[in-house]
Formats: sequence, structure tokens, C-alpha cells
Amino acid sequence: MILLATLTAAVAQGTPLLITALGEIMTQRSGVLNLGLEGMMLIGAAASFIALVNTNSLILAVLIGALCSGLLALVHAFLSITCRVHQVICGLALNIFAGGLSGYLGKDYNGIAAPKVLPSFRIPLLADIPYVGEIFFHQNLLVYLSYALVIGLTYMIFHTQTGLKLRACGENPAAAYSMGVDVNRTRYIYVVLGGMLAGIGGSFLILSTVPSWVENMTGGRGWIALAIVTCAMWKPGAAMVAAYVFGGVEALAYQLQAVSVNVSPVLLKMMPYAATVVVLVAVSIANRDKGAAGPEALTTPFVAEDN
Repeated sequence: MILLATLTAAVAQGTPLLITALGEIMTQRSGVLNLGLEGMMLIGAAASFIALVNTNSLILAVLIGALCSGLLALVHAFLSITCRVHQVICGLALNIFAGGLSGYLGKDYNGIAAPKVLPSFRIPLLADIPYVGEIFFHQNLLVYLSYALVIGLTYMIFHTQTGLKLRACGENPAAAYSMGVDVNRTRYIYVVLGGMLAGIGGSFLILSTVPSWVENMTGGRGWIALAIVTCAMWKPGAAMVAAYVFGGVEALAYQLQAVSVNVSPVLLKMMPYAATVVVLVAVSIANRDKGAAGPEALTTPFVAEDN
């Protein structure tokens, strides 16, 4: 059934977008904008692939991808938080740097197929639910991790003291500081965690979606993840829905090619990006009177009063 296959693929195609967007939600909630997601996904993908080829370990591949992207995010944190470099310029510069670095690191691996990929497995009982089970519960481990992240982050951000401190750093850092929160340390933590999740998103691509290294193989997905954060109004649950919508558009393009629909492949590949623009415009129009501009202190550096 084409519909079932498309919906199942939508979850898989949307997962790297979702994981990356969840990390950026934490980062932006803390008051830092990270436009370097595309580069961090690329570094995560390159590092994961190199690790996989040399160790043949999927676990190590994912961990190394997350670590390398986390280190790149640490650079972003240092420049934007400590040095107070403009966050937009910093993120764009890191994208250019990471694109070149990933291409250099992966030049000896171009075109090599991954020795193994993330296996899919069925969750007992849940996978037996008609249609829903096949779509959501016959996936690989990183897809299941994304489910846990959505639930865990939703609870943490909106129902815990930790989440309250996170939101305060992004909305009113001066008030958070007056209550004893180390604003800049909090921002460092969430920028690095967000970068690590972007690295895992890149790892997912190389270990599942596109199991072969090709330079710039993320293909703009980091930018789509940024769009998802805005479309989802900085909420993990809504980000899940948005990621699957974008993943579904990409999956539909592949399904149309598979059934030999007489449409230019260029137009089919363009569909996810066109959908991104359309959805962003629709969300902007729908929320233009609601003041939905993100955390109040987003991109604003914080300097403690006693410094």
C-alpha cells in the first residue's frame, strides 16, 4: 500500500529533522540562536561514517558523531556567549567551516557504502496495532530515541524547575540571574546539548537514510530543522508533527519516483524545500498578531551586573 509505505517513510525521513530541531529548541529556549545546524549535522555525519568504517560499531559511530558536533557547538557557545560575537554571523561562519572540514575529512570515503546500517525492529504488542504499529513501531533505535526525547523534553521544559530556569534564561536572563541562575553556564550547556543532537541527526542520515558518504549530503536539512523550530513555536510535541510533515513530503517525492510518475526529478527533490517556505509563510501569517517571535532574549548576550 503506497499510503502506508509513505507514512512509514515519513517517520524515518522526519527523524533526523526532529532530533536536530529538538536540540535547537533547547538552545533557543536558553536565549542562543544556532544557525550552524547544517554544519553540525555534516560534521556528525562525517565523523559517524568514518568511525563506522574504521570500527564497524554503530554505537561508537553515533557517539563519535554526537561528540564531534558537540565540540563544534562548544566553539559556537564560546564565540557567542563568552566573546559575544553576533550569533547570526557566528552560526553562518561555522556552517562554512564545517562544510569545508567535513568535505576534507570525508574525501577518502566518497562513494563508499556503509558497512552496516541501523536495523529496524518491531516492538512487541505495539507493532501489532493495525497501521499505527507498522508506521511507528517498526523502526530503528534512533527513531525510538526521538519519541523518548519528545516526551522527556516536553516534561522537562514545562513541568520542572530545570525547565523553568531554561525558559527564564531565554525570556528574562536578568531575572533568572537575580534568582541565582548562572545564565551563561546554562546557555553553554544547552548550546552543546543542541549541537550533540544535531550530530545525532547527521548520524541518522548516514546510518539509515543515506548510507554512503557524499560531500554536503545533508542537503539543507539543517535549515529545515531551523524552520521546524519556528513552525512548532518552540514546543517539542509540535516539532514532532512538523518534522513528520516535512519527512512525509520528502517520502512522497521518493514514492512518486518509484511509481514512475511523469514529473521532473528536480521538481520532486524541490518539494520538501518548497513546503518549508509555504509552511513558514502560513505560520507567520497565522501568528502575526500573537507576538510569536520566540524567546524574548533570543540572540541577546547576557552580562552579569557584578562584572
